[in-house]
Amino acid sequence: MKAVTGIFSSKAQAERAISALQSQGIPSDKITLLTPGDAHAGPAEVPTDAAEQPGIGKAIGAVVGAAAGLSGAALAAVVPGVGPVTAIGLLGAALLTAAGAGVGAVAGESLDSFLSQGVPEDELFVYEDALRKGRSVVVALADDAESASTLRKTLETAGAEAVDAAREQWWIGLRSAEEEHYARSGRPFKDDEKFYRMGFEAALHSRTRCKEFDQVSAEMASQLEDLQRQYPGVNLETAFTEGYQRGREHYQQLCDEKKAA
Repeated sequence: MKAVTGIFSSKAQAERAISALQSQGIPSDKITLLTPGDAHAGPAEVPTDAAEQPGIGKAIGAVVGAAAGLSGAALAAVVPGVGPVTAIGLLGAALLTAAGAGVGAVAGESLDSFLSQGVPEDELFVYEDALRKGRSVVVALADDAESASTLRKTLETAGAEAVDAAREQWWIGLRSAEEEHYARSGRPFKDDEKFYRMGFEAALHSRTRCKEFDQVSAEMASQLEDLQRQYPGVNLETAFTEGYQRGREHYQQLCDEKKAA
């Protein structure tokens, strides 16, 4: 399985893209929609006291999911550094869990499916950045490279921004500040930017963030060794390590800002 992702300026636009995917025969259980905010919030609040009817929360969630044309209930959770996010579709719980939301046991089987079917965890920070900006994300699973290409074209026709393009825009928004910071080391940013950015992005991977440095230092060292094998003779350790540290600081700042909001 290969994940194909499109980022949309609005939920309505994303839902139109989902309809286009389904019209091509893509089953709804292979499509997930992520939107900022809590889809359950509003006049029809979910009862939470001891007298609530069994399954009422799931029932309301299923209605929200059906409204988006997807299988599975809507699941809302707070994602660190992002805020409330609603995921609709069978991969929803897994995506929220991988992003650090406190979904817990609800993810269960979906998380195993998420990890085995190839949804790239190293793109999650791009999804999160889009959600922070009020945008919606559609993730569709393709069976092979040919199907993935078709899905990608469908999303683009529906107005999606590709993840790679969103990733570049994300970095452009950070680049000036990071160049200024790195200049203090006395090293040329234009020469080291590639590896600095690699370190920065590596720190945002879902399996390493939110951990103390001594818990992730071994993995950072392993990634550094892999890069040194890929680029023999290149002095990249300083840039990668500095970028990794700055990536950790960046994520922590996002989390702190959301807590204070």
